[in-house]
Amino acid sequence: MRQKRWLPGLAALVVAVCWPAWDWWSALPPGRTAAYVGRQSCIDCHTEQAGRWEGSDHDRAMDLATPEFVLGDFNNTQLEHHGVTSRMSRRGDGFFVETEGPDGERHEFPVKYVFGYEPLQQYLAELERGHVQVLPVTWDTEEKRWFYANPDAPFGPDDPLHWTGSAQNWNHMCADCHSTNYAKNYDLETDTYHSSFSEIDVSCEACHGPGSIHVELAQAKSLFWDRRYGYGLARLKDKVSKTELESCAPCHARRQRIYPGFKPGDDFYDYFGLSLLEERLYHPDGQIDDEVYVFGSFTQSLMYRKGVRCTDCHDPHTTRIKFEGNRLCTQCHLGAKYDGPAHHHHEAASPGAACVECHMPSKNYMVVDPRRDHSLRPPRPDLTVKLGTPNACNKCHTKADETAQWAADWIVRWYGPKRRDDPHYGELIAAGRRGDPAVVDGLAKLARSANTGPIVRATAASLLGTRYPISQTREGIEKSLRSREAIVREASLSAFQNWPIATRSDLEDVRELLAPRFSDRSRWVREEAARVGVTFPAEVFDSGETAALRKAVGEYRTGLEAENDQAGAHMNLGLLESALGNTTAAIDEYRTAIRLDPAVAGPRSNLARELDQLGRSDEANRLQTEEAGLIRRDTQLLPENAFLHYRLGLLEYLLGHEAEAEQSLKEAVRLEPDSADFLLALTLLYEKQRRWPDALRGARRLTEMQPDNPTYQQILRNLQQASQ
Repeated sequence: MRQKRWLPGLAALVVAVCWPAWDWWSALPPGRTAAYVGRQSCIDCHTEQAGRWEGSDHDRAMDLATPEFVLGDFNNTQLEHHGVTSRMSRRGDGFFVETEGPDGERHEFPVKYVFGYEPLQQYLAELERGHVQVLPVTWDTEEKRWFYANPDAPFGPDDPLHWTGSAQNWNHMCADCHSTNYAKNYDLETDTYHSSFSEIDVSCEACHGPGSIHVELAQAKSLFWDRRYGYGLARLKDKVSKTELESCAPCHARRQRIYPGFKPGDDFYDYFGLSLLEERLYHPDGQIDDEVYVFGSFTQSLMYRKGVRCTDCHDPHTTRIKFEGNRLCTQCHLGAKYDGPAHHHHEAASPGAACVECHMPSKNYMVVDPRRDHSLRPPRPDLTVKLGTPNACNKCHTKADETAQWAADWIVRWYGPKRRDDPHYGELIAAGRRGDPAVVDGLAKLARSANTGPIVRATAASLLGTRYPISQTREGIEKSLRSREAIVREASLSAFQNWPIATRSDLEDVRELLAPRFSDRSRWVREEAARVGVTFPAEVFDSGETAALRKAVGEYRTGLEAENDQAGAHMNLGLLESALGNTTAAIDEYRTAIRLDPAVAGPRSNLARELDQLGRSDEANRLQTEEAGLIRRDTQLLPENAFLHYRLGLLEYLLGHEAEAEQSLKEAVRLEPDSADFLLALTLLYEKQRRWPDALRGARRLTEMQPDNPTYQQILRNLQQASQ
């Protein structure tokens, strides 16, 4: 009898131990894919977060153009801009803009959507075939006035930058970051969009990922989250900041999409390529220039390398900063040390005493929208003196005698002559952009420096690969190809675009360095390796490497086809098909690119080359003439862009316009006197014209710029013989 008394207790103990173990072990089957369930499914459990989100920038990212959301004055107002007059009106609950349409004539366009609410609001109209475009007029919500977000003279209706052009197309340029669960749904044959989204604004699942599995688990009678799926959402609160940062990055970075299907929690570089510190995007020291948003800047910072994340400063639901004033920074930085005149040397409560004014200076985009530089750098007026870059000091100190040198002298007086990051990488990048041979070793060291952000290292690797002969940079490129950072490995692959192939040994070198990247753990690296890999003879790689290359080419092709509404994607598909020997397919892709965006330069040159090889020289010549006109237009829009002048010079030469070619190439050399490619083209033109003194002068300069380059040495010898 006594034995039977303890049996129930034993059974209860077994249940108490085994049931939780079984509960933990049981899990949803593998391979489940989460679906979008909508914000209402989240609000039931997360009312506080939903309340903070309401009225936020994410909530107001996009709305229907109804009286509740339209802020602009549509009471028969008008705006004249460089000869184009737009008139804004309202009829009932409908809002309309009358302006220059895609045919150059005035038309009235119903406003379908609004974008944003402070400090500006934009308006969108739907044109034919589902093309939704950003109208040219913008409402300043603070000054209560209409203005053009692009203050320059408007481009004609045939230009991609016209409001009806590809650069102002919502379906491709805007929608995926202003709505949730967006699908482009583009039909190439009819040039029609059937775009859709599950929620019109940036809602819960845009940041946390599709929520069906999370909801299912939350409603289950279980003690634990799922051992396979966790709590069914992106792990934004991981100890490592990477997941959170890379979930925010797709909408807060200057990037290009390389593969479809990104969800929060995925690896950023499996779906996107981040723009480097390129000219016209960033100043050489990494400060923001064009509209690059914040992720690229932040990856330059010490904060990024120390694991700081977006939500350390920003409330993820209100999207506002957590604290006003210097308290935001003194969360981490000792206020007694940094928040006082001993550190900032300015009066308390003055702009100079504000951390962000010195370390995160802002620049206005779209005329009225200030964006702060998130590279979190100390002011460097000394770099303004050396490189012409902006600095925080001279944003406030603008009197005639308050020069950059004046500010630099005060910095030395206060803090001493040395900065933590001397010599600053901006000096190396500026010299690298010019192709200065004196900085090759410095760029190689920068590309593997643990004391700089990955975007800086990648920029150094890219400059090594594109501005210098491989004979000078091979060692640095080899080391960068083994970097732990995907962005550095991808940038290093640029070297293979101009890899000299003179012997079988050169091909073996390519195989040794390039083939491992076909199986790289990062899709971005694999795709770039595939892009350059197909340009080499197939027999270079063994069967296993060829299989890996074929698979990577498939990923690259999928990424391009997902952007099949863009002329640039078809341009790259054409290049791929050409490299694979598929001439007919390449021609079709180039023609598609021209059909989608007739005003874009590029596809005609490639199509002309293919047709010329088929003996269709008349059509090729016509295409080259059209291309020259487009590039000439671009040089007028961007007169300081040396590469455009170089491209125009080469094209004029092909067309037999040697005088025009000389002028364009001379302009390219004037703008970038240290570019060997530009000088080489001009030198070879002089050689053809038998202008020996000019050609010899160019060849000697080339050998001075790159004394170890055997090609330039041979050109000089040939010219010396010919001139005699």
